[in-house]
Amino acid sequence: MAHGCGFLFAALRQPPVIGEIVGGILLGPSFLGLFAPGAVAALFPSSGPVAHGLDALYQLGQLLLLFLAGAELRVGAGGRERRTGAAAAAAGLLLPFAAGAGIVLLTGKARFAGPAGTTVTTALVVGLATAVAAIPVISRIMMDLGIMDTVFGRVVLMVAVIEDIILYVVLAVVLGLAQAGSEQSVGLWQEFGSSSIALSALYFAVVSLLFVWIALARGPRWFGWLAERPGNVVARRSPVAFRLVFLLAMVLLCLGLGVNAVFGALVAGICAARGDEQAGSLQAEGRALHAWEAIRQFSQSFFVPVFFALVGVRLDLAREFDVWFFCWFLLLACGVKTLSVWGAARLAGETSAFAGSLALALNARGTLGVILAGVTHQAGLIDGEFFAVLVLLSVVTSQVAGFWLARRAPALRAPRPLAIHHDASDISSAEVS
Repeated sequence: MAHGCGFLFAALRQPPVIGEIVGGILLGPSFLGLFAPGAVAALFPSSGPVAHGLDALYQLGQLLLLFLAGAELRVGAGGRERRTGAAAAAAGLLLPFAAGAGIVLLTGKARFAGPAGTTVTTALVVGLATAVAAIPVISRIMMDLGIMDTVFGRVVLMVAVIEDIILYVVLAVVLGLAQAGSEQSVGLWQEFGSSSIALSALYFAVVSLLFVWIALARGPRWFGWLAERPGNVVARRSPVAFRLVFLLAMVLLCLGLGVNAVFGALVAGICAARGDEQAGSLQAEGRALHAWEAIRQFSQSFFVPVFFALVGVRLDLAREFDVWFFCWFLLLACGVKTLSVWGAARLAGETSAFAGSLALALNARGTLGVILAGVTHQAGLIDGEFFAVLVLLSVVTSQVAGFWLARRAPALRAPRPLAIHHDASDISSAEVS
């Protein structure tokens, strides 16, 4: 079902990931459950070995997806591109996050909070959901339209990289707060920490920031050093296996620190990809390219589609979906994000058309929105109703972004005019060429 619906959506020039989620929706209580609830219960039991097996596939798909997403978190931009990207990232992150979190803090604990949710964690989750943008879906759309290697594509990726890294750090803090003191909690904070919310927040914020800072500063060099060691028989025999071992080692390190596993998978992808870029020989670069292609092939052939399909299966749109709340939250999230990114791009000197396309592209929540919904729902921070709203928000915004960029692709491939005159030193070499 995941591959069939993904193929159909790709044929319609829509993100295949949305089709994979739709495939799960058709198999779950939202559709099949309306006609044959017994079949859904038999296919997806709530307990027993089948339930545990599906949960394991869900977790593996999520980790591999984050590993591949981390490998894409790299982009270079300069001059005017850097100025526009920095302004759009700051405004597109801070203003929507503040708006989403502020509504919860002003109104108190929201009705869509889960059993483990508090006013603080709910505010952080709503802020994340309002500000989030997803690199995998955006990059896939731009790649299909042939606008990835354009000024517009570079600016979009720069903004998405900055936003994603910061939002993943905030997500790690939120999940750490939810885990602290619970029966499932593991890591250093569980063994030696305090029950104080303030101290827990400080610990997870500091540990997450230190982890990502050390990993980005030293991780690629350490990965490259390990990959080239003569005694590393795993890397010699199978570069694919070595990268998967590195992924699981980073996940284990995060769990030991009490940080959620998805953060370790993302950072592992960043370190491994950058380490491969710094390889000292063409032979090593060739092995790395083959390894990444193999990981991408088997992940996207089985584990990642199963992950998205199971997200769709877990949705119960017939019983746990409020249409009016979804419409209200969709307008809030998209409205604040669009206005803040558009305004920042205009202040940076972009035309209204360029700024509008940038704002709509960065509204695509895509895979990161789905992951945010999945991990926070699994941690008990949000209930089933808000889980459904976040997943559908990711679907709708990705569809809108794909449709709009398809219409604007010819104009985005053309050299962009200057809306506000700057000094010649501000014009990048890409614009000159």
